Amino acid sequence: MSDDKSLEEFATEGEVIQEITTMSRQLGKVRTERDVLKAQVRELEADLDQAETRGQLFTQLAGHTYKSPAWLTRKPKKSSGVVCTILSDTHFDEVVRPEEIGYRNEYNRKIAVERLKTYFQKIILLTKDYITGINYEGCVLFLGGDIFSGDIHEELSETNEDTMLASVIFWTEQITAGINLLAEHFDYVHIPCVVGNHGRRTRKPRHKLRAKDNFDWFLSKTLEQRFIGSKKVTFDVAAGADLMVDVQDTTYLLTHGDQAKGGGGIGGIWPPLMRMVARKRNNADFDYMVLGHFHQLIMAPSSGFLLNGSLKGYDEYAAIGNFAFEAPQQALWINVPEKGILWQTALLVDD
Repeated sequence: MSDDKSLEEFATEGEVIQEITTMSRQLGKVRTERDVLKAQVRELEADLDQAETRGQLFTQLAGHTYKSPAWLTRKPKKSSGVVCTILSDTHFDEVVRPEEIGYRNEYNRKIAVERLKTYFQKIILLTKDYITGINYEGCVLFLGGDIFSGDIHEELSETNEDTMLASVIFWTEQITAGINLLAEHFDYVHIPCVVGNHGRRTRKPRHKLRAKDNFDWFLSKTLEQRFIGSKKVTFDVAAGADLMVDVQDTTYLLTHGDQAKGGGGIGGIWPPLMRMVARKRNNADFDYMVLGHFHQLIMAPSSGFLLNGSLKGYDEYAAIGNFAFEAPQQALWINVPEKGILWQTALLVDD
């Protein structure tokens, strides 16, 4: 036999070579696709790192998936505590004329700025110099709504010190300064937010889109954006009327309070508040309800609620309704493990 290869052998080798060439090309294509995918993964990882750095992983303007700050939910030490306070019913840019209410109070933008400044300063003063012996993990600043007077009534539109949009711009700066003050004093500051009834854009209360059609919500989201990237300051802005807030091993339900109806009888505001606590517990498991709206400071943890006062104080509505005078004040309390609310007091803001 000849040593030369037959035509069939040459044909077979040619097919093998062609198959190897095809497979080599396919391998090259796969490698190219792999390199492209690796580059895309690197880009996605970079975007994810940037989102986490800016605090946008769980918080976005259009809505968010919320994750509690680790310092609030980790197992608390027995010697630790959290400073809790609520800022609500400030009714910024409303004007209260003293001559219309027997000179028992006065309110305008200048006075409101001073009272807000006093409020934040007294949080620091009390926890630094008076309520000592506790290792404070941080501060929870509940924003409870009715931050603005609003223009839901014609008389408010006529007498408010500024327009709503201008008010949002001005008071964003003032509250930002107060939050920065808290962040200088505490390791962490967490700010849960709900809307009130005065900040809405419609004359009649609404149920759908209650939060997002309210200037309180817009203010909270604007503040949240101011602190994106901060490792100390976090926000949780409610999309609805209520918000559950875990503070160590205690759960609070934050709401504005306008859902409670009545209060004109001999029992005053107590029956409506007790009914509201009971009804809220039909659908939610919480230890204390935190609310405002009624401009009365009633801290009743044994009854399941803490009712905040107001920064505005006595006004024409209270005078015409013959309500009892109450000084401008806000609530502050200390939350400790296993006991919940250990100590509570009023922050008087009108020196």
